[in-house]
Amino acid sequence: MNADVKQAVQAAKQQLLQVFAGEEITDIGLEEVEYDNTKGNWKITIGFTRPWDHKHSLATALGTQHMGRSYKVISIGRNGRMVSIKDRILTAAQ
Repeated sequence: MNADVKQAVQAAKQQLLQVFAGEEITDIGLEEVEYDNTKGNWKITIGFTRPWDHKHSLATALGTQHMGRSYKVISIGRNGRMVSIKDRILTAAQ
């Protein structure tokens, strides 16, 4: 990774933490990175969990149910500022 993408990922994580500050998000992790040549923006997908994702923690611990996880695509512009934040909806493998 070059310095630009590292800076974009760091900016995306910081923006995510600020926007979702009241929601006690945890388990924050980088999932995907894509550069949009037409707009000059980085599209950074970040995954995380929220307290309500742990509804069935015993079932999750036993491996009988997967913990919920949210994914957001944060677009970071050339200036390092957030352009947008959108849901990343996962589809079942075909």
